[in-house]
Amino acid sequence: MFSKVTGAVVLCLALIPAKPAVAQQVTYGKKPQLPAPFSTKSAGNGPSSAKPPDGFLPTAPAGFHVNVYAKQFKYPRFLAVAPNGDIFLADLGAGQVIVLRDPQHTGAAQQREIFADKLNRPFGIAFHDDYVYVGNMNAVVRFRYDKQTSKRVGEAEHILDLPSGGSHVTRTVAFSPDGKQLFVSVGSSGNIDIEKDQRRAAVLVADPDGKNSRLFASGLRNAVGLGIEPVTGAVWVAVNERDELGDNLPPDFFTSIKDGGFYGWPYSYIGDNVDPRVHPQRPDLVAKAIIPDVLLGAHVAPLEFTFYTGKQFPEQYHGGAFVAEHGSWNRASRAGYQVAFVGFKDGKASVDPVPFLTGFVPDPSGKNVNGRPVGVAVAPDGALLVADDGACVIYRVSYAQ
Repeated sequence: MFSKVTGAVVLCLALIPAKPAVAQQVTYGKKPQLPAPFSTKSAGNGPSSAKPPDGFLPTAPAGFHVNVYAKQFKYPRFLAVAPNGDIFLADLGAGQVIVLRDPQHTGAAQQREIFADKLNRPFGIAFHDDYVYVGNMNAVVRFRYDKQTSKRVGEAEHILDLPSGGSHVTRTVAFSPDGKQLFVSVGSSGNIDIEKDQRRAAVLVADPDGKNSRLFASGLRNAVGLGIEPVTGAVWVAVNERDELGDNLPPDFFTSIKDGGFYGWPYSYIGDNVDPRVHPQRPDLVAKAIIPDVLLGAHVAPLEFTFYTGKQFPEQYHGGAFVAEHGSWNRASRAGYQVAFVGFKDGKASVDPVPFLTGFVPDPSGKNVNGRPVGVAVAPDGALLVADDGACVIYRVSYAQ
Protein backbone atom coordinates (compact mmCIF):
# COMPACT_ATOMS: atom_id res chain seq x y z
CA MET A 1 0.00 0.00 0.00
CA PHE A 2 1.32 3.46 -0.87
CA SER A 3 0.78 6.18 1.70
CA LYS A 4 -0.34 9.53 0.28
CA VAL A 5 0.82 11.16 3.49
CA THR A 6 4.36 9.81 3.79
CA GLY A 7 5.09 8.73 0.23
CA ALA A 8 6.35 5.39 1.54
CA VAL A 9 5.40 1.75 1.28
CA VAL A 10 3.62 0.75 4.49
CA LEU A 11 4.56 -2.71 5.76
CA CYS A 12 1.65 -4.80 7.10
CA LEU A 13 -0.11 -2.29 9.29
CA ALA A 14 -0.83 -3.58 12.80
CA LEU A 15 -13.88 -4.73 5.29
CA ILE A 16 -18.87 -7.73 3.13
CA PRO A 17 -18.06 -4.45 1.12
CA ALA A 18 -20.65 -1.73 0.58
CA LYS A 19 -22.64 -2.14 -2.61
CA PRO A 20 -21.17 0.21 -5.24
CA ALA A 21 -23.39 2.85 -6.82
CA VAL A 22 -22.08 1.86 -10.26
CA ALA A 23 -22.89 -1.79 -10.92
CA GLN A 24 -20.07 -4.26 -11.31
CA GLN A 25 -20.71 -5.55 -14.78
CA VAL A 26 -19.47 -7.08 -17.98
CA THR A 27 -19.59 -4.30 -20.58
CA TYR A 28 -17.72 -5.53 -23.69
CA GLY A 29 -17.76 -2.14 -25.36
CA LYS A 30 -21.15 -0.92 -24.15
CA LYS A 31 -20.80 2.49 -22.53
CA PRO A 32 -22.14 2.38 -18.94
CA GLN A 33 -24.11 5.10 -17.17
CA LEU A 34 -21.80 6.88 -14.74
CA PRO A 35 -22.41 9.69 -12.24
CA ALA A 36 -21.01 13.14 -12.91
CA PRO A 37 -17.56 13.99 -11.54
CA PHE A 38 -17.60 15.31 -7.96
CA SER A 39 -21.18 14.10 -7.33
CA THR A 40 -19.81 13.23 -3.92
CA LYS A 41 -16.82 14.58 -2.05
CA SER A 42 -13.51 12.79 -2.30
CA ALA A 43 -12.99 10.80 0.89
CA GLY A 44 -9.84 9.78 2.71
CA ASN A 45 -10.90 6.59 4.48
CA GLY A 46 -8.03 4.15 4.59
CA PRO A 47 -8.11 1.59 7.41
CA SER A 48 -6.15 2.30 10.58
CA SER A 49 -5.25 -1.37 10.89
CA ALA A 50 -5.59 -4.36 8.59
CA LYS A 51 -4.40 -6.98 11.09
CA PRO A 52 -7.20 -9.41 12.01
CA PRO A 53 -7.79 -10.88 15.47
CA ASP A 54 -6.23 -14.24 16.32
CA GLY A 55 -8.08 -17.13 14.72
CA PHE A 56 -9.73 -15.05 12.00
CA LEU A 57 -10.53 -16.74 8.71
CA PRO A 58 -12.32 -15.12 5.78
CA THR A 59 -15.66 -16.46 4.53
CA ALA A 60 -16.12 -18.52 1.35
CA PRO A 61 -19.33 -19.86 -0.23
CA ALA A 62 -21.00 -23.01 1.09
CA GLY A 63 -18.98 -26.14 0.42
CA PHE A 64 -15.63 -24.35 0.57
CA HIS A 65 -13.07 -24.58 3.37
CA VAL A 66 -10.56 -21.87 4.32
CA ASN A 67 -7.34 -22.41 6.25
CA VAL A 68 -3.99 -20.68 6.71
CA TYR A 69 -1.48 -22.03 4.18
CA ALA A 70 1.54 -20.00 5.35
CA LYS A 71 2.25 -17.01 7.59
CA GLN A 72 4.92 -14.78 9.09
CA PHE A 73 5.81 -12.61 6.13
CA LYS A 74 6.76 -8.95 6.11
CA TYR A 75 4.65 -7.75 3.16
CA PRO A 76 3.45 -10.66 1.00
CA ARG A 77 2.37 -9.63 -2.47
CA PHE A 78 2.04 -11.65 -5.69
CA LEU A 79 1.99 -15.43 -5.98
CA ALA A 80 3.14 -17.65 -8.85
CA VAL A 81 3.10 -21.41 -9.36
CA ALA A 82 6.27 -22.92 -10.82
CA PRO A 83 6.15 -25.63 -13.50
CA ASN A 84 6.97 -28.23 -10.83
CA GLY A 85 4.09 -27.05 -8.61
CA ASP A 86 6.15 -25.11 -6.04
CA ILE A 87 4.58 -21.86 -4.84
CA PHE A 88 6.65 -18.70 -5.29
CA LEU A 89 5.83 -15.56 -3.30
CA ALA A 90 7.19 -12.03 -3.64
CA ASP A 91 7.67 -10.59 -0.16
CA LEU A 92 8.12 -6.93 -1.04
CA GLY A 93 8.82 -5.89 2.53
CA ALA A 94 11.65 -8.37 2.92
CA GLY A 95 13.03 -7.83 -0.58
CA GLN A 96 12.77 -11.56 -1.17
CA VAL A 97 11.25 -14.20 -3.38
CA ILE A 98 10.26 -17.18 -1.24
CA VAL A 99 9.48 -20.78 -2.26
CA LEU A 100 6.77 -22.70 -0.39
CA ARG A 101 6.05 -26.44 -0.58
CA ASP A 102 3.57 -28.90 0.87
CA PRO A 103 5.08 -32.27 -0.17
CA GLN A 104 2.79 -34.32 2.09
CA HIS A 105 -0.37 -32.57 0.85
CA THR A 106 -1.37 -31.38 4.31
CA GLY A 107 -3.04 -28.18 3.06
CA ALA A 108 -0.36 -25.96 4.57
CA ALA A 109 3.22 -25.18 3.54
CA GLN A 110 5.64 -27.50 5.32
CA GLN A 111 8.79 -26.25 3.60
CA ARG A 112 9.98 -22.71 3.04
CA GLU A 113 13.17 -21.31 1.62
CA ILE A 114 14.49 -18.07 0.20
CA PHE A 115 14.97 -18.22 -3.55
CA ALA A 116 16.47 -14.72 -3.88
CA ASP A 117 16.93 -11.76 -1.56
CA LYS A 118 18.23 -8.19 -1.50
CA LEU A 119 15.78 -7.37 -4.28
CA ASN A 120 14.36 -3.90 -4.97
CA ARG A 121 10.67 -4.18 -4.06
CA PRO A 122 10.05 -7.46 -5.89
CA PHE A 123 6.50 -7.98 -7.11
CA GLY A 124 5.64 -9.93 -10.27
CA ILE A 125 7.08 -13.42 -10.91
CA ALA A 126 7.05 -15.45 -14.14
CA PHE A 127 8.73 -18.61 -15.42
CA HIS A 128 10.29 -19.13 -18.84
CA ASP A 129 12.69 -21.86 -19.94
CA ASP A 130 15.35 -22.20 -17.25
CA TYR A 131 14.68 -18.80 -15.69
CA VAL A 132 12.61 -17.18 -13.00
CA TYR A 133 11.75 -13.58 -13.95
CA VAL A 134 11.13 -11.00 -11.22
CA GLY A 135 9.68 -7.52 -11.59
CA ASN A 136 11.68 -5.20 -9.34
CA MET A 137 10.60 -1.59 -8.98
CA ASN A 138 13.35 -0.35 -11.32
CA ALA A 139 14.07 -3.36 -13.54
CA VAL A 140 13.16 -6.82 -14.69
CA VAL A 141 15.75 -9.36 -13.60
CA ARG A 142 15.95 -13.09 -14.13
CA PHE A 143 17.64 -15.98 -12.35
CA ARG A 144 18.66 -19.27 -13.88
CA TYR A 145 17.22 -22.11 -11.79
CA ASP A 146 16.75 -25.86 -11.59
CA LYS A 147 13.17 -26.55 -12.69
CA GLN A 148 13.03 -29.82 -10.77
CA THR A 149 14.09 -28.46 -7.38
CA SER A 150 13.35 -24.70 -7.75
CA LYS A 151 16.90 -24.02 -6.61
CA ARG A 152 18.55 -20.89 -7.94
CA VAL A 153 21.75 -21.70 -9.84
CA GLY A 154 22.77 -18.23 -10.95
CA GLU A 155 22.88 -14.60 -9.86
CA ALA A 156 20.48 -11.92 -10.99
CA GLU A 157 20.70 -11.05 -14.68
CA HIS A 158 19.47 -7.53 -15.41
CA ILE A 159 17.47 -7.59 -18.64
CA LEU A 160 15.23 -4.50 -18.75
CA ASP A 161 15.38 -1.05 -17.16
CA LEU A 162 12.07 0.30 -15.85
CA PRO A 163 10.97 3.71 -14.54
CA SER A 164 11.56 3.93 -10.79
CA GLY A 165 9.76 5.60 -7.91
CA GLY A 166 6.51 7.50 -7.97
CA SER A 167 3.21 6.58 -6.35
CA HIS A 168 3.05 3.17 -8.03
CA VAL A 169 6.06 0.92 -7.53
CA THR A 170 4.70 -2.49 -8.54
CA ARG A 171 5.98 -4.18 -11.71
CA THR A 172 4.18 -7.27 -12.96
CA VAL A 173 5.52 -9.73 -15.54
CA ALA A 174 3.91 -12.39 -17.74
CA PHE A 175 4.78 -14.40 -20.86
CA SER A 176 2.78 -15.02 -24.01
CA PRO A 177 1.64 -18.64 -24.46
CA ASP A 178 4.42 -19.31 -26.98
CA GLY A 179 7.04 -17.83 -24.66
CA LYS A 180 8.26 -15.38 -27.27
CA GLN A 181 6.96 -12.19 -25.63
CA LEU A 182 7.55 -10.81 -22.15
CA PHE A 183 4.85 -8.41 -20.92
CA VAL A 184 5.57 -5.91 -18.14
CA SER A 185 3.09 -3.54 -16.49
CA VAL A 186 4.30 -0.20 -15.12
CA GLY A 187 2.00 2.10 -13.16
CA SER A 188 1.77 5.88 -13.38
CA SER A 189 3.95 8.09 -11.23
CA GLY A 190 0.93 9.94 -9.81
CA ASN A 191 -2.82 10.29 -9.99
CA ILE A 192 -3.55 12.30 -13.17
CA ASP A 193 -0.27 13.98 -14.05
CA ILE A 194 0.67 13.68 -17.71
CA GLU A 195 3.72 11.43 -17.85
CA LYS A 196 7.02 12.48 -19.38
CA ASP A 197 8.13 8.85 -19.52
CA GLN A 198 5.82 7.02 -21.93
CA ARG A 199 6.72 3.69 -20.37
CA ARG A 200 4.56 4.57 -17.38
CA ALA A 201 0.80 3.91 -17.14
CA ALA A 202 1.34 1.23 -19.75
CA VAL A 203 2.04 -2.40 -20.52
CA LEU A 204 5.34 -2.99 -22.26
CA VAL A 205 6.36 -5.95 -24.40
CA ALA A 206 9.88 -7.23 -25.07
CA ASP A 207 11.80 -10.31 -26.13
CA PRO A 208 12.57 -12.79 -23.33
CA ASP A 209 16.09 -11.32 -23.06
CA GLY A 210 14.67 -7.80 -22.63
CA LYS A 211 15.57 -6.60 -26.11
CA ASN A 212 13.23 -4.83 -28.55
CA SER A 213 11.03 -3.42 -25.80
CA ARG A 214 8.12 -1.20 -26.84
CA LEU A 215 4.68 -0.04 -25.72
CA PHE A 216 1.99 -2.70 -26.06
CA ALA A 217 -0.96 -0.80 -24.53
CA SER A 218 -1.20 2.62 -22.88
CA GLY A 219 -3.59 4.84 -20.95
CA LEU A 220 -3.70 2.29 -18.10
CA ARG A 221 -3.19 4.21 -14.87
CA ASN A 222 -2.00 1.25 -12.84
CA ALA A 223 -2.44 -2.19 -14.39
CA VAL A 224 -1.20 -4.07 -11.34
CA GLY A 225 -2.73 -7.37 -12.40
CA LEU A 226 -1.35 -8.83 -15.64
CA GLY A 227 -1.90 -12.28 -17.09
CA ILE A 228 -2.85 -14.45 -20.05
CA GLU A 229 -6.34 -15.88 -20.57
CA PRO A 230 -5.62 -19.57 -21.28
CA VAL A 231 -8.30 -20.25 -23.91
CA THR A 232 -7.70 -17.29 -26.24
CA GLY A 233 -4.15 -16.34 -25.26
CA ALA A 234 -5.31 -12.72 -24.83
CA VAL A 235 -3.50 -10.40 -22.43
CA TRP A 236 -5.70 -9.28 -19.50
CA VAL A 237 -5.08 -6.61 -16.87
CA ALA A 238 -6.68 -5.50 -13.60
CA VAL A 239 -6.50 -1.71 -13.40
CA ASN A 240 -6.59 0.73 -10.48
CA GLU A 241 -8.26 3.82 -11.91
CA ARG A 242 -7.80 7.44 -10.76
CA ASP A 243 -8.67 8.92 -7.38
CA GLU A 244 -10.42 12.02 -6.02
CA LEU A 245 -13.39 12.26 -8.42
CA GLY A 246 -15.83 11.14 -5.72
CA ASP A 247 -17.03 7.93 -4.09
CA ASN A 248 -18.31 6.29 -7.24
CA LEU A 249 -15.92 7.42 -9.96
CA PRO A 250 -14.41 5.91 -11.85
CA PRO A 251 -14.89 2.15 -11.68
CA ASP A 252 -11.72 0.10 -11.49
CA PHE A 253 -11.72 -2.54 -14.19
CA PHE A 254 -10.61 -5.92 -15.50
CA THR A 255 -10.09 -6.15 -19.24
CA SER A 256 -8.35 -7.72 -22.19
CA ILE A 257 -5.97 -5.34 -23.93
CA LYS A 258 -5.02 -4.93 -27.56
CA ASP A 259 -1.65 -4.25 -29.11
CA GLY A 260 -1.61 -0.49 -29.66
CA GLY A 261 -4.76 0.03 -27.60
CA PHE A 262 -5.33 3.22 -25.59
CA TYR A 263 -7.52 3.08 -22.46
CA GLY A 264 -8.03 6.72 -21.52
CA TRP A 265 -5.72 7.71 -18.69
CA PRO A 266 -5.20 10.51 -17.79
CA TYR A 267 -7.50 12.31 -20.22
CA SER A 268 -10.62 10.17 -19.84
CA TYR A 269 -11.99 7.11 -18.09
CA ILE A 270 -14.19 4.15 -19.14
CA GLY A 271 -14.13 5.31 -22.73
CA ASP A 272 -14.67 8.99 -23.53
CA ASN A 273 -15.70 10.28 -20.08
CA VAL A 274 -13.39 13.30 -19.85
CA ASP A 275 -11.55 14.06 -16.61
CA PRO A 276 -12.02 17.84 -16.24
CA ARG A 277 -8.89 18.19 -14.10
CA VAL A 278 -6.44 17.25 -16.85
CA HIS A 279 -4.90 20.04 -18.95
CA PRO A 280 -4.20 20.25 -21.77
CA GLN A 281 -6.73 17.76 -23.04
CA ARG A 282 -6.23 15.35 -25.94
CA PRO A 283 -9.57 14.90 -27.73
CA ASP A 284 -7.81 12.83 -30.38
CA LEU A 285 -6.84 10.24 -27.78
CA VAL A 286 -10.15 10.44 -25.93
CA ALA A 287 -11.95 9.63 -29.18
CA LYS A 288 -10.17 6.29 -29.44
CA ALA A 289 -10.19 5.33 -25.75
CA ILE A 290 -11.35 1.71 -25.41
CA ILE A 291 -14.14 0.83 -22.98
CA PRO A 292 -12.93 -2.00 -20.71
CA ASP A 293 -14.55 -5.44 -20.66
CA VAL A 294 -15.51 -5.71 -16.97
CA LEU A 295 -16.22 -2.98 -14.40
CA LEU A 296 -15.33 -3.88 -10.82
CA GLY A 297 -16.69 -0.89 -8.87
CA ALA A 298 -15.00 2.34 -7.87
CA HIS A 299 -11.88 2.26 -5.69
CA VAL A 300 -11.91 -1.50 -5.05
CA ALA A 301 -8.20 -1.63 -6.01
CA PRO A 302 -7.91 -4.88 -8.01
CA LEU A 303 -4.46 -6.44 -7.85
CA GLU A 304 -3.53 -9.99 -8.86
CA PHE A 305 -5.99 -12.21 -10.73
CA THR A 306 -5.85 -15.82 -11.80
CA PHE A 307 -7.89 -17.90 -14.22
CA TYR A 308 -9.23 -21.06 -12.66
CA THR A 309 -7.61 -23.95 -14.51
CA GLY A 310 -8.09 -26.53 -11.76
CA LYS A 311 -10.69 -29.28 -11.45
CA GLN A 312 -11.40 -29.22 -7.69
CA PHE A 313 -13.99 -26.40 -7.70
CA PRO A 314 -17.53 -26.83 -9.09
CA GLU A 315 -18.10 -26.49 -12.83
CA GLN A 316 -19.32 -22.88 -12.71
CA TYR A 317 -15.86 -21.75 -11.63
CA HIS A 318 -13.95 -23.49 -14.42
CA GLY A 319 -12.26 -21.01 -16.73
CA GLY A 320 -13.37 -17.99 -14.71
CA ALA A 321 -11.19 -15.39 -13.02
CA PHE A 322 -10.57 -14.75 -9.34
CA VAL A 323 -9.58 -11.13 -8.70
CA ALA A 324 -8.00 -9.94 -5.44
CA GLU A 325 -9.46 -6.57 -4.45
CA HIS A 326 -7.15 -4.81 -2.03
CA GLY A 327 -9.79 -2.32 -0.90
CA SER A 328 -10.51 1.38 -1.00
CA TRP A 329 -9.04 4.38 0.76
CA ASN A 330 -10.75 6.99 -1.44
CA ARG A 331 -14.35 6.14 -0.58
CA ALA A 332 -16.57 7.13 2.36
CA SER A 333 -17.87 3.56 2.67
CA ARG A 334 -15.51 0.68 2.13
CA ALA A 335 -15.41 -1.18 -1.16
CA GLY A 336 -13.25 -4.08 -2.27
CA TYR A 337 -11.56 -6.02 0.55
CA GLN A 338 -12.52 -9.32 -1.03
CA VAL A 339 -11.71 -11.80 -3.74
CA ALA A 340 -14.26 -11.42 -6.54
CA PHE A 341 -15.12 -13.99 -9.18
CA VAL A 342 -15.89 -13.28 -12.84
CA GLY A 343 -17.42 -16.14 -14.83
CA PHE A 344 -16.00 -16.83 -18.30
CA LYS A 345 -17.26 -18.78 -21.30
CA ASP A 346 -15.09 -19.62 -24.30
CA GLY A 347 -12.37 -17.29 -23.06
CA LYS A 348 -14.59 -14.23 -22.57
CA ALA A 349 -16.15 -12.75 -19.44
CA SER A 350 -19.78 -13.84 -19.38
CA VAL A 351 -21.05 -13.27 -15.83
CA ASP A 352 -20.93 -10.07 -13.80
CA PRO A 353 -18.44 -10.05 -10.89
CA VAL A 354 -19.64 -11.54 -7.61
CA PRO A 355 -18.03 -11.76 -4.16
CA PHE A 356 -16.20 -15.01 -3.46
CA LEU A 357 -13.94 -14.60 -0.42
CA THR A 358 -15.31 -12.04 2.03
CA GLY A 359 -15.51 -11.17 5.73
CA PHE A 360 -12.59 -8.74 5.73
CA VAL A 361 -14.84 -5.82 6.80
CA PRO A 362 -16.12 -6.52 10.31
CA ASP A 363 -17.81 -3.13 10.61
CA PRO A 364 -18.46 -1.03 7.49
CA SER A 365 -18.32 2.15 9.58
CA GLY A 366 -15.29 1.05 11.62
CA LYS A 367 -11.68 2.10 11.25
CA ASN A 368 -10.15 -1.38 11.12
CA VAL A 369 -10.34 -4.23 8.64
CA ASN A 370 -9.37 -7.89 8.89
CA GLY A 371 -6.95 -8.01 6.00
CA ARG A 372 -6.36 -6.92 2.41
CA PRO A 373 -6.28 -9.54 -0.37
CA VAL A 374 -3.48 -8.92 -2.85
CA GLY A 375 -2.31 -12.14 -4.55
CA VAL A 376 -4.15 -15.17 -5.95
CA ALA A 377 -2.96 -18.39 -7.57
CA VAL A 378 -4.36 -21.83 -8.34
CA ALA A 379 -2.37 -24.53 -6.55
CA PRO A 380 -1.57 -27.82 -8.36
CA ASP A 381 -4.39 -29.60 -6.46
CA GLY A 382 -6.95 -27.02 -7.62
CA ALA A 383 -7.19 -25.08 -4.35
CA LEU A 384 -7.07 -21.28 -4.48
CA LEU A 385 -4.23 -19.54 -2.63
CA VAL A 386 -4.80 -15.95 -1.49
CA ALA A 387 -2.02 -13.69 -0.22
CA ASP A 388 -3.11 -11.05 2.29
CA ASP A 389 -0.67 -8.22 3.03
CA GLY A 390 -2.71 -6.92 5.99
CA ALA A 391 -2.75 -10.19 7.90
CA CYS A 392 0.63 -11.14 6.39
CA VAL A 393 -0.59 -14.65 5.60
CA ILE A 394 -1.54 -16.85 2.67
CA TYR A 395 -4.97 -18.47 2.86
CA ARG A 396 -5.94 -21.69 1.12
CA VAL A 397 -9.49 -22.12 -0.18
CA SER A 398 -10.48 -25.72 -0.98
CA TYR A 399 -13.74 -27.41 -1.93
CA ALA A 400 -15.26 -30.64 -0.68
CA GLN A 401 -18.76 -31.89 -1.45
